[in-house]
Amino acid sequence: MAIGDLKTDKGLKELNRFLADRSYIEGWQPSQADVAVFEALGNAALGSNPHVQRWYTHIKSYEHKSLPGVKKVPSILGGTETAPPPKAAKPADDDDDVDLFGSDEEEDAEAAKVREERLKAYAEKKSKKPTLIAKSSIVLDVKPWDDETDMKEMEKHVRSISMDGLVWGASKLVPVGYGINKLQIMCVVEDDKVSVDLLVEEIQNFEDFVQSVDIAAFNKI
Repeated sequence: MAIGDLKTDKGLKELNRFLADRSYIEGWQPSQADVAVFEALGNAALGSNPHVQRWYTHIKSYEHKSLPGVKKVPSILGGTETAPPPKAAKPADDDDDVDLFGSDEEEDAEAAKVREERLKAYAEKKSKKPTLIAKSSIVLDVKPWDDETDMKEMEKHVRSISMDGLVWGASKLVPVGYGINKLQIMCVVEDDKVSVDLLVEEIQNFEDFVQSVDIAAFNKI
């Protein structure tokens, strides 16, 4: 699938299939690869592609510049890996040139005033920088009672849990033996808003379906 195809119905459907069992374009956390595909989509109408819509909304919530990696579309989506562009030269009056400690030489009144104004402007600029929101990527193992448990219905109940700062991601069934599968489901939470213990407790409240819940993976984003 070439990058230009992402704005066509066919390309969107192929991307939708690609994201059916993935939360991100690469790996278990958002990266510049997601940003590259996000920007490639532009303002394209997402249509009836629920996995693309879910991924698009999730990536839109991030500060893109803060994500790790190199902004490139993976080869599996038709992209070609290129070296990152060289950094532009900093202007002569960049913040790094502000002398926060002054000079050993004697300053006259005018120079002191200019320095004070620069320090004030620098402090104001620093105070306006957006605060990064601490998030965690979690993989949960939700275990049923037996092989007769309706796994689709169990997943439906799990995804019905809604909390401010909680976003559900990809899921899959993993065999555990004797014809029994467990539901492995991923979610991303804002640390200040969502208690993981409370989330696990909420899932376990579906006693007709859920025997237990384990945390399979927990990573800070």
